[in-house]
Amino acid sequence: MVALVSQENVVTLVSRTGRELQRYRKGRRQVVGCIPYRYKIGEKNSLDVSDELEVLVISSQKGKGMLFPKGGWELDESQKEAALRETMEEAGVRGIVEGKLGKWSFKSKTYDTLYDGYMFPLLVQEELEFWPEQNLRQRRWMSISEARDVCQHWWMKEALDRLVNRLLGQKLGSEKQVLRSLNCIGDAKSDLLKV
Repeated sequence: MVALVSQENVVTLVSRTGRELQRYRKGRRQVVGCIPYRYKIGEKNSLDVSDELEVLVISSQKGKGMLFPKGGWELDESQKEAALRETMEEAGVRGIVEGKLGKWSFKSKTYDTLYDGYMFPLLVQEELEFWPEQNLRQRRWMSISEARDVCQHWWMKEALDRLVNRLLGQKLGSEKQVLRSLNCIGDAKSDLLKV
């Protein structure tokens, strides 16, 4: 008997390495990453969206700091594909990559060169038991404020702030829509009562 396995369920346990396929623009290495997030169980009613969220940070390979997963954007992938790949390789999670949070230029701590970094939110749907860099990194779910405190890169902290503001805007927008709908229903009922 032969069992068919969907490609999307197969995880390679080897990270891509080397820089021969890396993208560069005007001499700057192009890197992409994700802020993996999830909603705390049973806490979607808070007025402050940051109270409802947890984000996943990982340990740095070269230091004691924590950061969000990121790495080189390669020639054979879109930005979102690269961000999802890096997040799976480094943090062992998969999910929905959402719209770009922005682009930042920063200087590498290791090399004396400038990079362009692009960050995306990733709504986590699956946390893998095994992943390529599980022996090289620790992963930890944290509150927004904890992540802000431990994240070693200023530009990742800024991306985190953008994510929180985006989700807050979405939440407020959906609450306004619900209120508008309730007002319309209420107006219609009161009009019916007057007749």
